[in-house]
Amino acid sequence: MSHNPLLETHKLPPFADMRVEHVVPAVDALLSENRETIYRLARQAADTPPTWESFAEPLEAASDRLSQAWSPVSHLNGTMNTPELRDAYQASLEKLSDFGTWVGQHEGLFHGWQALKEGDAWNRLDAAQRRTVDNALRDFRLAGVDLPADKKARYGEIQSRLSTLSNQYSNNVLDATQAWHKDITSEEALAGVPESARETLKALAEAKGVSGYRITLDFPSFFPVVSYADSRELREEVYTAFVTRASDQGPDAGKFDNAPIMEEILALRQELARLLGFETYADFSLATKMAESPEQVLDFLGDLARRAVPQAKEEFAELCAYARDELGLDELKPWDIAYASEKLREARHAISQEQLRPYFPAPRVIDGLFQVVERLYGVSVEEVNDAPTYHSDVRYFQIIEHGQPIAGFYLDLYAREGKRGGAWMADCRVRRQTKDGLQLPVAFLTCNFTAPVSGKPALLTHDEVTTLFHEFGHGLHHMLTKQHIADISGINGVAWDAVELPSQFMENYCWEREGLNLLAKHVDTGEALPAELLERLQAAKNFQSAMGMVRQVEFSLFDLRLHHELEAPSAEDVQALLDDVRRQVSVVPAVPFNRFQNSFAHIFAGGYAAGYYSYKWAEVLSADAWSAFEEAGIFDAETGKRFRQEILEQGGARDAAELFQAFRGREPRVEPLLRHSGIRAA
Repeated sequence: MSHNPLLETHKLPPFADMRVEHVVPAVDALLSENRETIYRLARQAADTPPTWESFAEPLEAASDRLSQAWSPVSHLNGTMNTPELRDAYQASLEKLSDFGTWVGQHEGLFHGWQALKEGDAWNRLDAAQRRTVDNALRDFRLAGVDLPADKKARYGEIQSRLSTLSNQYSNNVLDATQAWHKDITSEEALAGVPESARETLKALAEAKGVSGYRITLDFPSFFPVVSYADSRELREEVYTAFVTRASDQGPDAGKFDNAPIMEEILALRQELARLLGFETYADFSLATKMAESPEQVLDFLGDLARRAVPQAKEEFAELCAYARDELGLDELKPWDIAYASEKLREARHAISQEQLRPYFPAPRVIDGLFQVVERLYGVSVEEVNDAPTYHSDVRYFQIIEHGQPIAGFYLDLYAREGKRGGAWMADCRVRRQTKDGLQLPVAFLTCNFTAPVSGKPALLTHDEVTTLFHEFGHGLHHMLTKQHIADISGINGVAWDAVELPSQFMENYCWEREGLNLLAKHVDTGEALPAELLERLQAAKNFQSAMGMVRQVEFSLFDLRLHHELEAPSAEDVQALLDDVRRQVSVVPAVPFNRFQNSFAHIFAGGYAAGYYSYKWAEVLSADAWSAFEEAGIFDAETGKRFRQEILEQGGARDAAELFQAFRGREPRVEPLLRHSGIRAA
């Protein structure tokens, strides 16, 4: 192959020229190049005391070149998945995993970093450079650099196998989600389902050349059916297909079963932790986080549960009474809960997600989001129409300050076939100083909203609006960084349990009149969200909030205990542990066939293993940070400037606890979170 765009230097990925057949040769070539660089630098460091310029800079440049080729490939695997790309991705993933292990255990490289710390060059390093050296030395130890040869080899085998298994788990969830559908010809069968959702289901059917409506397990299709369909039978069927994905139960029982993959992942993680001298995988996971021990996390979650469970029980009892008296449902089943909750929300607050949709046309929301960012941080956002993208839905924007671009991002909002579910931010380019100047950060921002139908703009639910703001908060953390070193730039080097702070912080603007004035305008009339609708939205903000908090505590406890208590669990052990957690904290019924764990990609394929608690941990930080804006004014320029300087610009340059204290002037308190969540036990 004469021309491989993945081996060339581009400011943005050359999507138009990239082909599946470029992937493996590019990865092979870049890994070979990186190995050569590492051999050379390690030899050099052994002969001559290393300096930042002679050692760290060329290492970073080689690593970034590999990252620039791999990040778009990895992103396309999640957003434009095909069997061919999947194969190339998997083949490359194994090589990258082996390379990562080799680097992490390379003694010559480790001694080079150590010599940098212990030599005269250390005195010339600034704080960011010193932080990078310390992180590198820590990571070498966590990668087993001190292990004897046989254990090093075993570590490498485990890491390679884990990356394969996580990818397979993710593929199984995607395949199971896309394998199931239900075609419906009569509109009566969809009674209760809002018109906007019926249009989506109709478009799904048309795309497949069938008449009527098609329900799939993608969220924009699944959710409106279980939330609004009057047919209890239909809700049960769709719910059952959803909660049994990739398992031994349900309509595709055994076809994409993730149970054996989970068993192997969990056993290997515990073995890995033991190899490195940790008691459990949870201990290993927390070595790079803010929380100091699994016990501290369990206490934190236990405290939230104690405060929220009594109120959650009250909320559920009220839902049961309403369902019995008003809906004729004597016993609430899991497939009734979203439906009954929506009906109760409407009855109590005269508001529903559907009612709000016309006020959130996607173009208006995006424009409003950009205005919020402009008012907070003094930067503007401009679209670049001729930037290379990978799908017609995808748009590219730049962030401008003082007339100059300082960052860029791709916005990919809508669900489609071959796209992984959920919403996420990933880095495309990281901000770093190169020999040619400053490399600007670029982010991938991905959601799975309902796509526009028949030429009309997509109308978002309020939940989708908050999701967009959440992911953009991650994007701002990546893009507004002021760091010059890749390893601590943006979200790199940030403790995982603090990384949700900027994202959760941004969600607050979706609930305040001043924020909503910028992003809520009726699709037909252009009118702002009426005062009475806003009051009802705010009144409904904490509707069933204790039930919501308990649900997150349930997931977090399950994850942490799974990685802390069980040695080599079977699928039955995993289920038994989940049942035990539910007995302690859950207030809603679960059915025996629910296999939630088989599609819990956050912890089996998404980096949150023994770290799902991070959402709640960071929510304490974000609620407390937000209370500073409540005191000063939510668009107070001075407070926005301090938040940018002390949190967003710092990246991983200092400890998260130190950064929070610098912004807030004190340690975080849990009370603002409880107050914002409407937990009366506050």
